[in-house]
Amino acid sequence: MAQLDKSTPQKFMNPQECVDRVVAHVGKSIVLGIPLGLGKPNHLVNAFYQRAKSDPSINLKIMTALTLERPKGKSFFEQRFLGPFADRVFGDYPDLDYELDRMAKKLPANIEVVEFYFPAGKYLKNTDAQRHYVSSNYTHVARDMMDHGVNVLAQMICEDSNQPGDYSLSCNPDVTLDLVEPLKEKNNSGQPTAIVGQLNNNLPFMYGDAVVPSSTFDFVVDNPEQHYKVFGPPKMAISDADFMIGLYGSLLARDDGELQVGIGSLGDSFVYSLVLRQRQNHIYKNILADIDAENRFGQIIKDKGGVDTFEKGLLGATEMLVDGFLHLFDTGIIKRQVFDDVILQRLLNQNRITYKVNGAMVMALLEEGRIRAKLRQQDFEFLQAFGIFLDSSVITYKEGKIQHKNGDVFAADLGEQKSRQYIFSFCLGDRLKNGKVMHGGFFLGPQAFYEALRTMPKEKRNLISMKSVRKINHLYGHEEIDRLHRKNARFFNTCLMMTLLGAAVSDGLEDGRVVSGVGGQYNFVSMAQELPDGYSVIQLRSTRPDGKKLKSNIVWSYGHATIPRHLRDIVITEYGIADIRGQTDEEVIKRLLNIADSRFQPELLKQAKKAGKLNETYEIPESYRNNYPEAYKKWLRKWREQELFPRFPFGTDFTEEEITLGAALKSLKKKSEGAWGAVLLVLQALFKGKLDTKYLPHLKRMGLDTVKSPTQWFYRRLLCSELKQS
Repeated sequence: MAQLDKSTPQKFMNPQECVDRVVAHVGKSIVLGIPLGLGKPNHLVNAFYQRAKSDPSINLKIMTALTLERPKGKSFFEQRFLGPFADRVFGDYPDLDYELDRMAKKLPANIEVVEFYFPAGKYLKNTDAQRHYVSSNYTHVARDMMDHGVNVLAQMICEDSNQPGDYSLSCNPDVTLDLVEPLKEKNNSGQPTAIVGQLNNNLPFMYGDAVVPSSTFDFVVDNPEQHYKVFGPPKMAISDADFMIGLYGSLLARDDGELQVGIGSLGDSFVYSLVLRQRQNHIYKNILADIDAENRFGQIIKDKGGVDTFEKGLLGATEMLVDGFLHLFDTGIIKRQVFDDVILQRLLNQNRITYKVNGAMVMALLEEGRIRAKLRQQDFEFLQAFGIFLDSSVITYKEGKIQHKNGDVFAADLGEQKSRQYIFSFCLGDRLKNGKVMHGGFFLGPQAFYEALRTMPKEKRNLISMKSVRKINHLYGHEEIDRLHRKNARFFNTCLMMTLLGAAVSDGLEDGRVVSGVGGQYNFVSMAQELPDGYSVIQLRSTRPDGKKLKSNIVWSYGHATIPRHLRDIVITEYGIADIRGQTDEEVIKRLLNIADSRFQPELLKQAKKAGKLNETYEIPESYRNNYPEAYKKWLRKWREQELFPRFPFGTDFTEEEITLGAALKSLKKKSEGAWGAVLLVLQALFKGKLDTKYLPHLKRMGLDTVKSPTQWFYRRLLCSELKQS
């Protein structure tokens, strides 16, 4: 095996040439680790895949998570709707060849794809994906990848012309940072490994631990023609139920605290309600009065949340940095800066100091033993690093003395009155610096999110620290500083179902099939239990459609659990909040019944009584028996008259015509279900499908403004009939 130059990466224009070099170094047994989500170097991965596909003597195992794919339609309408949309929004994003073959069930025998997290529901009918799923906490993924024998790590990276010699892991330092050192050690021990990057300067250059020296990589592919448009899933509409869940969630955020929020409409609805709480607090409180929040959930709001504006602000510390955090940042909610120094952070938490630098801050640090009276070099550097002292363009330190740029030289001695007065008068900065308002492990979001990050001034972007997921999702190894950072932490996650005894079903079905994966949910739920003022908040929609039927997502029992009942904490549905941490089984059941859909409350109540967990005479209180969609839809209609709760509060990549078409196509799909569905749609098209010129823009968007066949004629009439109804 050829030896590698450890000081600088070897660069290639052609991904296939890079792959040839990697194979020459590590051999034909390749375990390729690539990041979750956005950070996959698609051209490079495709080159590895095609090399193995064309050479059966190569054994390739790909280890990853959350494989992304351009949306494609199956039906006539889906193809016509999604085709132009995908071209516009996803541009030249190249699909991953292994994913196209996996979906077509054509993976070669010498190639295996292993994942620890799926796009929700995508692989329920894909047996290959189901068989090759690894159930692992996010914080254990790097360990598990090494146990599988990863010997090649590949990632999409970016560079900044103002920082030559450095690369940024940008969207995915999450697992990569924990793989670099063990892979280097493995290589040095005589087991060849390779770390490979593919440059794509459409990624935003992110800071924190994401910035790594170029020597991290053995090989780098840099072809400007392959700097493709990064994957940006569009914003989806927020449903009425999701708006209510987000509204209740916003009541649990506590000022001077921390937030973990997820992607999707539930995250967006939560962010929207927080922004409403901050910007239009009087309206926000009127809305809370309408839903009788104080009478029904006042105690938990008082004990664990709030309704007022955020004066001190929040820290965003989340495995997935979503675009909602930027909205909270711009609104002045995300503004609580934290610092990577235990004593400095503790003084801030105790309100003994503020961000404003003064002599009292220096003396507090002296009193706590963080610095000595006779300042040492390390004390001086610490004070400069956090902006307590002016930078080296103004003052310098040498052999126990400070020299000012005006020529003054004096003792660096806080114990000597004259020197101390001089230091306080001429050496202090204005405000603490190098604090962070957001910590993230990875990110994924719409194109507007990436553009906001790319164009954000460096000093503002530097307030976001991208880190290893092991520094975000648990406390181990850095517990003291994390406990200080995670003051009043609220970890928001979602689940599919909740049992009446408090177990959450989030990642899979009782028949063993995986819907998504545990990801970091268990990490955050467990961590919340270890923090004195931290809480896990599980959000779920109270019901779900199942064909023509409606089912409750709050159930008596289920044959699978992601979060066990002994870690139960706070649960939110569109009907309210249930605080179930540390409660008896009887009380847990009562509180969850209070936020269940009233159409299912009687049966759930009956099951609990049958199991002996509730007294036979118990009845659900009257104030919780009106849990029907009609009730909250009535409130939302009223609020929308004031231009509140819009379907797309943060914009979308869909055009107005596409939004209307999307609703019509969704309705058609639902109507087509059942034995008589197709027949009824034919009748609808024939009798109600007369062309209406009002819908010509919509028909043109679908390529049906002119028709060339009986099939197209029928589909145009069907679409016209549905547009009229919707």
